[in-house]
Amino acid sequence: MLARIVKLSRIRDQLLRDRWPRKGLDDELLRYVEGIIRGVRERGDKALIEFTERFDGVKLDANRLRVSPEEIEGAYDKVTDKQISAIETAKKRIYEFEKGIISRINLEYTDELGVRVWWKPQPIESVGCYVPGGRYPYPSTLIMTVIPAKVAGVQRVVVCTPPLKDGSIHPLTLIAADMCGVNEIYRVGGAQAVAAMAYGTESIKPVNKIVGPGNQYVMAAKLLVSRIVPIDHPAGPSEIMILADETANSHHVALDMISQMEHGPGCIAILVTTSMRLAERVHEDIMRLAAGAMLDGDAWLLVADSLDEAVSFINCFAPEHLEVITVNAHKLAAEIRSAGLILIGDSTPVSLSDYCLGTNHVIPTGGYGHVYQPLSALDFIKFVRVAECPPEALRALSKAAIVLAESEGLTRHALAISRRVKVDGEKDN
Repeated sequence: MLARIVKLSRIRDQLLRDRWPRKGLDDELLRYVEGIIRGVRERGDKALIEFTERFDGVKLDANRLRVSPEEIEGAYDKVTDKQISAIETAKKRIYEFEKGIISRINLEYTDELGVRVWWKPQPIESVGCYVPGGRYPYPSTLIMTVIPAKVAGVQRVVVCTPPLKDGSIHPLTLIAADMCGVNEIYRVGGAQAVAAMAYGTESIKPVNKIVGPGNQYVMAAKLLVSRIVPIDHPAGPSEIMILADETANSHHVALDMISQMEHGPGCIAILVTTSMRLAERVHEDIMRLAAGAMLDGDAWLLVADSLDEAVSFINCFAPEHLEVITVNAHKLAAEIRSAGLILIGDSTPVSLSDYCLGTNHVIPTGGYGHVYQPLSALDFIKFVRVAECPPEALRALSKAAIVLAESEGLTRHALAISRRVKVDGEKDN
């Protein structure tokens, strides 16, 4: 892990060069992932088994792709009561937050003519949630993807996650799946899991939408299958940006930056400040705290000439997470237009939001915060638009509608309206 103090004006263009909308995936990576997707489409379960052995070093057969109820039940004997309680806390927090979002939707409008329009929310029928694996389990990601779907009313929620070396799924992941009401869980990871959820195999029926974070192969696969199956948003390596002034605790800032490096290669940690003294203190803390740790990614400590320059850069960068630790934190946060999640004050660290704050940690990265928002229950709902027009409103609107229909050469559209009302000057045919 490298940590460098640099004037913002010197490095600004370099840091923005590979952000959305200029950001693109490597053509070679896309071709490679396309081959995996094609293999799953053509050979189904057989391809899943071959890819799992090649990439995860695990040999499976078709009847072991899906996790059995007995495995889930046995997982409870392998964890502590504290871990189960922690999962319940995180689940409850995200559930209450998502329920609050749904309850605040204004679904009905009536205008001065009496035309009534309302939205009828309908959940997507089935959803596939990708949960990363690796050295450690990610039950928190399972909670963040599954609970919003359940709040929305999705009936079939599928989870795909890579198996451990012995072919099992970590018990914490299984318990989180059980507690959150997952309908099916499969020991399949990587691009092949995304392909299976998109196109289906003998064992895995296709889903209507795919969500969840992953590595570059998973992200590439999601983007490729998005031509036929909607996805949430592109989600790559984790990012943290901290806007801080001289009042910030340098030790806490350093800890927050280092914590994001635990997510693996490609992670980004950036401090933006107008205080060279704070930048120097944070640099010292990072070097001390990171000594001997296996941390990937780069840490940038950027010194801006003014807060206006700092805010302008943040809005262009659109970080995944933004902590604002300054005297006028609320005022500065109000000036931020593009960020996945804004966290205000020293007592609201990214690490807390990753687990139990109630906000979702599936957030757009790579600058996609300009056009996407964090995952929520709204991502699992489609709104059927319903309208009702009383006769007097039909009469009031008919003249304009007929003129527009005739102007577009759609005479029968005009007739469908005029036959319902008596339009001045028109004779019945």
